Amino acid sequence: MDRLSKAGDGRPETVTPIETATPGSSQAEQFSKWWPILGLRSSILVTGLVLAMVLSLPGDTVTTKYVNDLFIFLDGAHRIWSGQVPNVDFHSSLGPLAFYIPAAGYGISGTLGGAMPAGMALVVLLLAIIASEVIGSRMRMLIGLPLAVFLLLIAAVPVNPGEWVGELSFAMFYNRIGWAGLGLLLVMYLPRRPDQPRRQIIDAVCAAVLSLLMLYTKITYGLMALAFLSFLLLDRRQLLWSAMALGLVILAVMFIELLWKGSLSHLEDLRLASSVSGELPTMRVMADVILKNLADIMVFAIFAGILLLLEGRLRNILFVGFCVASGLLIIEQNFQIAGILTFGAGASVIAELLLRSQALPRQRPWPLGLPLLLGALILPPTASNAISLAMHSMNAVTDRGERIALPAFHGIRLVSMWSQGQYDFFRRYNETIADGAAALQTLDTPVARVVVLDFVNPFSAGLSLDPPTGDSPWYHWGRTLDRNHFPDPNEIFADAQIILEPKSPIEIYTARGMREVYGDYIRRHYLQIMQTDYWTIYRRR
Repeated sequence: MDRLSKAGDGRPETVTPIETATPGSSQAEQFSKWWPILGLRSSILVTGLVLAMVLSLPGDTVTTKYVNDLFIFLDGAHRIWSGQVPNVDFHSSLGPLAFYIPAAGYGISGTLGGAMPAGMALVVLLLAIIASEVIGSRMRMLIGLPLAVFLLLIAAVPVNPGEWVGELSFAMFYNRIGWAGLGLLLVMYLPRRPDQPRRQIIDAVCAAVLSLLMLYTKITYGLMALAFLSFLLLDRRQLLWSAMALGLVILAVMFIELLWKGSLSHLEDLRLASSVSGELPTMRVMADVILKNLADIMVFAIFAGILLLLEGRLRNILFVGFCVASGLLIIEQNFQIAGILTFGAGASVIAELLLRSQALPRQRPWPLGLPLLLGALILPPTASNAISLAMHSMNAVTDRGERIALPAFHGIRLVSMWSQGQYDFFRRYNETIADGAAALQTLDTPVARVVVLDFVNPFSAGLSLDPPTGDSPWYHWGRTLDRNHFPDPNEIFADAQIILEPKSPIEIYTARGMREVYGDYIRRHYLQIMQTDYWTIYRRR
């Protein structure tokens, strides 16, 4: 029964409910709203920090495979610290960050053995910071945290995607950066959650940094990033920040060129590589890629089918098409058999979209199975990568394996896992390196500017020699050069004092091909001065 007002106006007195007057209730509501977001963001940051520490703190590099590929980036780091600039002082179809990242790791760790772990730890931390903002503002914990761990482990683990847990190597680390960066960019297809403030500038900066990281590491990923940002211009909800991101990328490219002055040379190196191996894949090749990744394709197709059935607007169709097309084109271009990693990120985005969708039948329990189905796509590679990273750290800490036979490579060890034949192959390569180093140390003049007619030159970095200019950190017959397309010998031998021709090369087709196309030039300008069991050595006349 209402009480009458004592003021005598005859109106009933309004009684405020006790619960709305409880002190601190509004703070509790705010906390309950922000806690899942803060929990997700902090979890991603902690995950990134832990992975970076597990990777870098042992301070050594353990490898079981692709030892020659590892030497590419250590040679690049040595060149950077010797004062050289990528695509200005030496040629490369990879972007400059492929060498500045290990160079940064070299500066932090102080050793070439710690260069790759420390450099990749920096990348993991950067990706974790971006992921905490991108995923934390767009996804719920149940989907966002597994995706973040999946993407960060891709970048952290020293294993080529799609290979076995024990095949440890930092070879082709740029592909893992590209996959992880592109996966985070795909998450930005999602609008921010309704309870999140719109931060257009932060979104633009995150997208621009991811795009630049991919563009200056390996251009194929960078082009995919720019294509995706251009696609987002079609969405009025994402128009402003995606346009700002593209503008930031353009301004950054112009500024970087003012400092770098290597863009035109880089494009020429890319043109040469594309002349050798840049043809479009055939239908037979694409069919082989599809068959080897059929399980992941089928799981992603379930997500895509549900999305297009319930929310079949053009924008979603284009997003699904981009996930498929970019993933297939990238994996075909990579030295990689399995693991189309855009599917994991794309399926996570679709799962979040479906759980937000008003068209989803709420009265039925099957939508709750979407995160479980997503687990079938991202949990196996996540578990495999976590095991591989732990194996690398344990082997690094226990000082297991055979050391690489060059003084500056003392922190790098070749370890036998399950493939004895593979281990024996790289042990023999280590023996040839030791033989070449011993031969160089017997020469009667100081050694500098050595060029090797093989896949890679381990001696400049491993013996701390002055690197040559005008050459490349690596050559690969059928990929970067062939009989009709190869660098000018007047450039790659411009200041080379010593040339080593291997008798047991690490890559036989590259060694044979280089001997064929450069043999006449070497005979005219160099004099054979020594032969060993594994090398023929020439000195400039």
